[in-house]
Amino acid sequence: MKKSLLALAALTAFAGAASAQSTVTLFGGFDMGVAQVKNNATRTLLRNDGIYSSRLGFRTMEDLGGGLRAGVWIEGSMTGDNGTAGNQSWQRRSTASLMGSFGEIRLGRDYVPDFWNHTVFDPFGTNGGGSSLNIFGRSGVAGTGQLNGASTAVRANNTVGYFLPAMGGLYGQLMVAAGEGTPGNKMYGGRLGWAAGPFNVAGAWSQTEITFNQDLTNWNIGGSWNLGFMTLTGFYSTIEADNSSNFQQTNWYVGGIFPMGAFTFKATYGGVDRDSNIGGCYNSSSASSAAVTSCDASQLALGLTYDLSKRTALYATYSMIDNSGTVFRTFGGTNALPGRNDDNQAYQFGVRHSF
Repeated sequence: MKKSLLALAALTAFAGAASAQSTVTLFGGFDMGVAQVKNNATRTLLRNDGIYSSRLGFRTMEDLGGGLRAGVWIEGSMTGDNGTAGNQSWQRRSTASLMGSFGEIRLGRDYVPDFWNHTVFDPFGTNGGGSSLNIFGRSGVAGTGQLNGASTAVRANNTVGYFLPAMGGLYGQLMVAAGEGTPGNKMYGGRLGWAAGPFNVAGAWSQTEITFNQDLTNWNIGGSWNLGFMTLTGFYSTIEADNSSNFQQTNWYVGGIFPMGAFTFKATYGGVDRDSNIGGCYNSSSASSAAVTSCDASQLALGLTYDLSKRTALYATYSMIDNSGTVFRTFGGTNALPGRNDDNQAYQFGVRHSF
């Protein structure tokens, strides 16, 4: 009897140790709100992702011993207004990784290096009416990053990435995306940054092959400085297309995050200047034929968040885009396009819950 009890205890201890070496985590969150868009008309909308990208995901991690670990990250978008998954099932991120003292090797669909500076240093996290991507879209379509077939502004398919190990405040990554015969999918990029104390600064670069021997080059730099009572942020980027469009674009913004107990106040102001001999001002392909060749816009965004708990928050956002020869918009779909030179305003109120 004692031998049986000892054997059972040993097996239980072994099983506990084995399970501790492998973990599976379910995570995600939902962000839903009511928004009103004003330009050439006023529209009231139920919108996702006011301050947080709604998602559902799974992470696995296994300790292989000797400091070596393996893991998988699968994450997909969710749209609460109609209850469907956004885009493909797991298109936010689908990667397999091998990690150790050498750093991390990651394969699959993942965020491109130059996008991280956009979202890390944006007080609105590139979400909702206040997102800096509202006046960034490479073809003009806010946030999609399309230009003559290029689709690598936020994520890329078929990537192989390398991430530096912990090296004090130094961090960085390299990425290559295989085109697999599809124009606009072949990409190279990297990011290098330094985070120490109240400072965080990073520069990034990427190059996407639009068509054979024609490239889209993007570089940017961003940073933040935690002053205690507030965090100051800034960002600057340039994009150029090496093709017949002679497309050139610069983007910038400055922002601040002000914590006040359970409240957090956020503000950004930024601009875009775009030039193209094929009419690069419009952010809708249906309007491209009437586009002018030189254009700019500016955006002011203000936000307030109230934390009900560590996982739940209420928020309010106001943003305004001042168009000059352009039709950049906060959100609302193609049916909410302003007229050329028309301002675009948005109000958004919602709730975010993460798990």
